[in-house]
Amino acid sequence: MTARPKIDSGIEEFANDLGKPWQWEENGYTVTRGCAWSAPGCHPVGCGVKFYVNKDGILEKVEGDENQPITQGRLCVRCLTLPDFTYHPDRVIYPMKRAKEDRGKNKWERTTWEDAYNIIEENIGRIKKEHGPESIVVFGGTGREGGPMCGPYGMAMIGTPNACYTQSGYACYIPRVAAATYVAGVTYPEMDYAGGLPGRYEDPAYKVPEVMVAWGKEPLPSNGDGFFGHSVIDCMKRGSKLISIDPRTNWLATRATYHLALRPGTDTALGMAMLNIIIQEDLYDHDSVDRFCYGFEQLAERVATMPAEKAAEICGLDVEDIYGATRMYANASNAAILWGLAIDQKANGAQAGHCILSLEAITGNMDIPGGQLLGDVNDSLGDLGFGWKELGPELQNKIIGLKEYPAYVGMVLNSHADLTLEAMETGVPYEIHGGFIASTNLLAGTCAAQPKRWHDAMQKLDFVFAADCWITPTVQCCADVILPIASFAERQSMVGTHYGASPNMLGSVVDAVKVGETKGDLEIQYELGTRLNPGTYARFANFEEFRAEFRMGNCGMTYEELKEKVIYQREVNYRKYETGRLRPDGQPGFNTPTGRIELYSTMFRQFGEDPLPYYEEPQQSPVSTPELMDEYPFVLTTGARTYAYFHSEGKQIPLLRELNPDPLLEIHPKDAAKLGIADGEWVNVENQFGKCELKARVVPVVKPGVVHAQHGFWFPEEDGEEPHLFGVWRSNINELVPHKNVGKLGFGAPFKCLICKVEKNAK
Repeated sequence: MTARPKIDSGIEEFANDLGKPWQWEENGYTVTRGCAWSAPGCHPVGCGVKFYVNKDGILEKVEGDENQPITQGRLCVRCLTLPDFTYHPDRVIYPMKRAKEDRGKNKWERTTWEDAYNIIEENIGRIKKEHGPESIVVFGGTGREGGPMCGPYGMAMIGTPNACYTQSGYACYIPRVAAATYVAGVTYPEMDYAGGLPGRYEDPAYKVPEVMVAWGKEPLPSNGDGFFGHSVIDCMKRGSKLISIDPRTNWLATRATYHLALRPGTDTALGMAMLNIIIQEDLYDHDSVDRFCYGFEQLAERVATMPAEKAAEICGLDVEDIYGATRMYANASNAAILWGLAIDQKANGAQAGHCILSLEAITGNMDIPGGQLLGDVNDSLGDLGFGWKELGPELQNKIIGLKEYPAYVGMVLNSHADLTLEAMETGVPYEIHGGFIASTNLLAGTCAAQPKRWHDAMQKLDFVFAADCWITPTVQCCADVILPIASFAERQSMVGTHYGASPNMLGSVVDAVKVGETKGDLEIQYELGTRLNPGTYARFANFEEFRAEFRMGNCGMTYEELKEKVIYQREVNYRKYETGRLRPDGQPGFNTPTGRIELYSTMFRQFGEDPLPYYEEPQQSPVSTPELMDEYPFVLTTGARTYAYFHSEGKQIPLLRELNPDPLLEIHPKDAAKLGIADGEWVNVENQFGKCELKARVVPVVKPGVVHAQHGFWFPEEDGEEPHLFGVWRSNINELVPHKNVGKLGFGAPFKCLICKVEKNAK
């Protein structure tokens, strides 16, 4: 591997002149403009980047691209440290293989792409012939290369119906998508921050939101789901007021007019109370309700059961703050809710999403400038369903969980994670024999609940291959072959900012450098797909044709044209429900059975779920399990985003590790004093499901009685072989997350609303 040289401090800084071409030469460097997208991981904001490559072909530094109209030169530390990622000595840059009997051991040997593909083709082909395609599972995580890769990897590349995002209840994004789909017939809508308008905030078509509500979303470190977090600050500078709804005090919460630090897991109670206040005080938009909402009377009756006083008791809030924040939101001329991952991570998450959509609908903030931006009927989640039709009815009906959770499986076209784990353990409804670890480190606490169970089940599979940038604990435990993934500086592709929901822009991903023999996810999918499932790819003459269809979409240009342009801002249209752009029949309204936003959801009713939002306590809480509170007195929430890491990624990078060297447990000073815990001490965190070790951060960002644990920690510098696996079990907070504590329809899981005890570590 080529070592990364130290950057010469004498490199001349370039002026921030607008109108730069996509590539130019200056001071001995080739400077290339492009956009960021996983790997390394992030959500698809498509941040503008400039790669500085020296005459020896080495990427020396990365800077923000001031010409990118959304990010405007701002760049997070994860992108700034891309050279450290690219040239790290532990990075996998060639195909590797080992014998099945050597799983868990560091006995990897380099091989060729041809040999790796042959091994995969032979073993996957054998398993399909002997046990059926359904006996193979793709284990997926956050979408790669600008789109949701898990489904196409499974359905199109392998020909199995069992593409599985391995998080219990797929409690990341999907409960929000379910609420949006079954209530409004749209993909989850985010705040309009003028990303698709040529003039951005000053564009005459745009109006800066009067009020923004950050609900369970910390956008500055996360930039979640294509929402550029810094746009919140941009809008605040232009006069927007902020409401924060979050159990933790973060940077935005300290700038908010109201910070509602509710008890974790009680969001639906708050949402119902806010709806009740708006209806009782006649603060709703009568025109929007009369023309575009269905079931308003039924909703009003239901939320009347949750007065603000009752919600304040449930949530642990000052009732006057609930009234004040609600009136501030409802009285705004335009307002937007930034709703995040915390909505998903409870069994009651789809109902919380139902409340938020209802708030947006009855206040008239749907698809207006500075409100909630909707994608039109032609937008989708990229290539999510690619290969599903080709499976045919017999295989489609074998997808794990379809019978038990049809609303979940039928919508997301993923096998249900909890039932997939049980199938691997029990052989019911059939045995699982093969697996593909698709750029996910599920054992390290990134997504899987009860990860030791996943570890044991995956080790039993006949053949497993992986695609990743590193030998992770998950790869080390059970993979037989690993394919090296290219970073966003090493491949040609496209990124779309939340493509299909908030249509802002498309950006080019460019191959400024080449390291080893890495390939992009999309290239691997095409090359392996033509071997493993050739009929699905028969209509494509080559990879370029395939990429054009599944990455360029309907933007009307080729990849080469996009590369020259760098950024393509998509057309933005507001109030699409008035012009027929939300329905396939071209009629005004929403793409629901009633043609309206269904405050009373006929789709939920069809699946046997309550058609109206309702509050349900977390399965483990001071209210639902009071008998356990003497032993487990703390409410535990997990997984708040950090600036240093994207889930489990980045632990090898020196600067990132310096920013966040240890896995932290935030605990209030009063609670720490009672337990005799000092800041920086290691503590044991335990509940009825598992335990781990974390380092105490004594700080009043959580309320007394609540603790917050970081997730996704492993220790790449430690022994990587079984049973240690880079220390993956020591600080794994997901060992405390129970299996199958999901909602009635299969959505959501309590990653953010558990109970635990905290004790000083005796070591």
